[in-house]
Amino acid sequence: MNTTATMTDPPLASTLFSTTRFAWLWLIVRLYLGYQWLAEGLDKARNPSWTGEHAGAFLTTWATAALAKTAGAHPDVQGWYAWFLAHVVLPNAAMWSYLVVAGEILVGVALILGIFTGIAAFFGTFMNFNYLLAGAVSLNPIFFALGTLLVLAWKVAGWYGLDRWMLPAAGTPWQIPQPLPHVPHDAFDAMR
Repeated sequence: MNTTATMTDPPLASTLFSTTRFAWLWLIVRLYLGYQWLAEGLDKARNPSWTGEHAGAFLTTWATAALAKTAGAHPDVQGWYAWFLAHVVLPNAAMWSYLVVAGEILVGVALILGIFTGIAAFFGTFMNFNYLLAGAVSLNPIFFALGTLLVLAWKVAGWYGLDRWMLPAAGTPWQIPQPLPHVPHDAFDAMR
């Protein structure tokens, strides 16, 4: 008995996420989100409390403020995430500060260039997820939603970018290179 089934995407999802017809839409989303990440990362890179002589100072203040949001019946910051902030982030604030800056810049550049768009969008949404877990709302829900859409559209989101050439060159996990069929020389002669 065969228990394997192939599920097909609904037409709208297939059109949006698997065809190049709407690649222009993903280009707009990519450039907007990439610019936002890059601008934030560069601002932090120029700020001494992120990457200068006081590296980690801003992150320490930010994490401490997040820890203050753990009180009450429905806290903004959950206890398990507060533990992570208190025991992993705060003791290593300078290192995390540099990682945040590098991550924001790399995600921004990758999205703008359209290179490994799905991976870049995933890491961007992962950063947004962490900011949300720490109680920082601002534009993070919007960026999270746009990044999630880019992850879903990863096959075509970089069509107007470097992914158009990089993805076929790198291959994808489900593409098994097929050898070219052998065509005898006389078959070409018969086609004339």
